[in-house]
Order: sequence, then C-alpha cells, then structure tokens
Amino acid sequence: MIKAIALDDEILALKIIENYAGKIENLSLEKTFNIPSEAQKHLNKYPVDLIFLDIEMPSKNGMELFKSISQNTKVIFTTAYSEYAVDAFNINAVDYLLKPFSFERFRAAVDKVKPGHESDDLKYLSIRADYKLYKINFDDILLIEGLDDYIQIHLTDHSRITARSSMKNILEKLSDKDFVRVHRSYIIPVNAIRTIVNRNIHIGNFIIPIGETYKEAVMKIVNK
Repeated sequence: MIKAIALDDEILALKIIENYAGKIENLSLEKTFNIPSEAQKHLNKYPVDLIFLDIEMPSKNGMELFKSISQNTKVIFTTAYSEYAVDAFNINAVDYLLKPFSFERFRAAVDKVKPGHESDDLKYLSIRADYKLYKINFDDILLIEGLDDYIQIHLTDHSRITARSSMKNILEKLSDKDFVRVHRSYIIPVNAIRTIVNRNIHIGNFIIPIGETYKEAVMKIVNK
C-alpha cells in the first residue's frame, strides 16, 4: 500500500486529488493539507511514501518544501505552471502533473511509484529540448535521425522532438538491447528490424539504409 498525503493551497485541487486517489487500488491518501506548515508537522510525525505537491503557494514554494524533507518520500508535483518541469525532474520527481490533469494521467503518475517500477526507468529516454525535459518511453520511439549537431526523435504518434546532441551521446542513453545504430544518421529500435530489402529497413514511411560500418551489427540481430 502506498501511503500518501496531498498539499495544495486550493481546496478544489485537493478534492480532485482525493477523488482520483480513491479510485486507485493500493493507494491510501492519508490526509490533505492546504497549509504547508501543517503538512510539514504531519510528515515529521507520520512518514509517507508519496506526496502530491503544489509548487506555487502563497506561504511556501512546494519545491523548496520538498527539498527540506529529510525522509525518503517521493513526490508528484501538481501545478498550473509548466516552467518548473526541468527543476522538478532535476530533484528526481516521480512525475509532473500540469493542471488540469485527467484521472488517466494521474493514475499513470501513481503507477510509477508502485513496487517494481524502478526497473522501468531503464525503458525511458530523458532529454532536454525546447527548454523542457522530456521523458520518452522507448516504445514510443520510431527512430532517431542525426542532423549535424542535432538529433531528431521521430515518435510513433508522428510527432518529433529536436534536441542538440550527437548520435554517439544519444546512443549511450539508450539500451543496447532495444536500439541499434544502422547508419551514421540513424538509430532504430531493434524490434523494427524484421525484413531487409536491398540493404534498406522499412519503418512506417521511412526507408532506412544500412551503412557499411554497421552492417555486421545489424546482421547479428537479424540472424538471432
């Protein structure tokens, strides 16, 4: 059972969290607070596994409050302000929920706290782009394309994220069991290599050539 509390200066926001939490098995929302000092007093006496925490509050900044907690408590930030996202992940926030958020989004955040989820962190790529920190599920990556000093991550929903990085650096952040470099300009998911036609790999609408340097690594995957 995940023991949690929620802190937000808006009563309506707390009611929404309370409602959502009540629908999730193995999550116990022990108490809600709209005054930071009261939440801190409670935490000093009754440690919890998780805190749902607003950031912009009149009397105290939620991020500073979390940094002051000595116990090993995880945090999911719930805020109306997107500009704190990078800072939140820099202090290892479990997730960052931007108000208004749906129940499905709330549940996905809580799932990251459940036992055994730590291993799932290996299935995500964290990368900064457009002044934001993106946490991308490996399964959502269609392919990665190198563009001089930048890389472009093509996602399965047809969107793209462009970030300043070399192909070498981005490859180091990926699991070698899940991704392989097939060309100086392309990294693709291993499970996308099903058929090779004229030394090209077809992924969706893309035709990815296999570079001579990478041919041996690709053939090892095909022949497994």
